[in-house]
Amino acid sequence: MGKIHKKPREYLFVDGYNIINSWEKLKELSKLSLEVAREELIEIMSEYQIYSGIKIIIVFDAHLVKGNSGTIDNVKGVKIVYTKENETADQYIEKILDDIGRVKRVRVATSDWMEQQIILGRGGTRISARELELEILDQKRTMRRKRKREDLKGEILMGRLDEETLRKLDMWKENQE
Repeated sequence: MGKIHKKPREYLFVDGYNIINSWEKLKELSKLSLEVAREELIEIMSEYQIYSGIKIIIVFDAHLVKGNSGTIDNVKGVKIVYTKENETADQYIEKILDDIGRVKRVRVATSDWMEQQIILGRGGTRISARELELEILDQKRTMRRKRKREDLKGEILMGRLDEETLRKLDMWKENQE
């Protein structure tokens, strides 16, 4: 029997360069290397996708790259889109929203005011770069608290076990590795 793949309840499109230029940490990184800033954004968003269950698509403008036919990649489960020549990230997102905006819950992360208005008109909802950053930080805090609680439960449970059972668990664990 194969794995059951749940369809995401929500999609989040991220205007990559808009976010990089809005988040202080990424903006500083981009001054040193735009490539490193992109990789860091992808890393942050892939972690967020795992915790949240939201399907994330990061769109980077490549519309000024001559002869660029656009590429779609998958990095750590996150869909990465580089737009084709003469197509901005905004245009790509608008086109996709036309296809799925009213069928699925779709949010778009951008601080571009014009883009926000278009998103709302096409059935999506917008989230600003700052709101997204706060949402991710909040999610990380929640996960840390949850991990602490689970660790504490584990310690309490282990404290209730007798020496013989603990020894057997250790032996079993060693055999698994």
